[in-house]
Amino acid sequence: MKKLINDPHNVVAESIAGFLRAESGRVARVGDTLAVRRVDAPVQGKVALLSGGGSGHEPLHAGFVGRGMLDAAVPGPVFTSPTPDPIVAAAQSVDSGRGVLFIVKNYTGDVLNFETAAELAELEGVTVESVLVDDDVAVRDSLYTAGRRGVAGTLLVEKIAGAAAERGDDLEAVASVARTVVSRVRSMGVALSACTVPHAGVPSFDLADDEIEIGIGIHGEPGRARIPAEDADHIAARLLAPILEDLEVAKGERVLVLVNGMGGTPLSELHLLFGSVAALLDERGIIIDRSLVGNYVTALEMQGASVTILHLDPELTELWDAPVDTPALVRRGPHGE
Repeated sequence: MKKLINDPHNVVAESIAGFLRAESGRVARVGDTLAVRRVDAPVQGKVALLSGGGSGHEPLHAGFVGRGMLDAAVPGPVFTSPTPDPIVAAAQSVDSGRGVLFIVKNYTGDVLNFETAAELAELEGVTVESVLVDDDVAVRDSLYTAGRRGVAGTLLVEKIAGAAAERGDDLEAVASVARTVVSRVRSMGVALSACTVPHAGVPSFDLADDEIEIGIGIHGEPGRARIPAEDADHIAARLLAPILEDLEVAKGERVLVLVNGMGGTPLSELHLLFGSVAALLDERGIIIDRSLVGNYVTALEMQGASVTILHLDPELTELWDAPVDTPALVRRGPHGE
């Protein structure tokens, strides 16, 4: 294992410390926890958004704390949910009195700990709503979940719900927008290589040089099939077909396409894969109205990518276009300008 780390068991704490120092104008620590919040939180008159989960998926979630997205993010150990206590502390630190929306990826540990945190926060006088993200069409159940996994679509939920909160929507309305995104977004990924969890010191699974895993999860959990390596066009087709089958997007309808890197794939390859996806959508007459390409929801240094399709409507498009200013995503106009 070769990584830019010190103690393998202290990676998350040291990483968060460096992140806070680098982004001190945008984020601050929540008490003595590893949670981070907007420097201006709580924002008076605004519903707060909170998310979190195991580390190793950076920039998700802490990288999306800021104006127009999350008010707080709570990291756990690598690929392991945070416990309820820091979630409660973070919720209290960002609540302006209008309530807090928990955005939770569908993994068993996250679901249980965020549910417990919501109950504890309510006892402390914080009104909480929760939205579960389950956009991965690769498998119905996995080592980590009952039902579909929450993966790169989480970014789109955080961005669009964050815009609704920023414009002044109440808690029920923000939660409704988030659930609309969940109902209209689907993802599927592919792994070209495994990642290595620092405290484990060995790759999380074995994948031969001439093999790829279709439908991989963001923790390296198994997908639909392990097959011989293929070119980008064929991989794009394998990822896109089950998404469109599940989402039922018709000819002439508009979508947002996110091609997301798993941490170890060059941007040049991600753009190439986007081109393959775009050509397939063009053939079907589906209009790419918005797009995003980059490493946003990663699995440490895993080589691979995922494709996410969001079926847009006018309101979702407007909220996607709303300004956002976070360490990992800054947008001031419809196409990222």
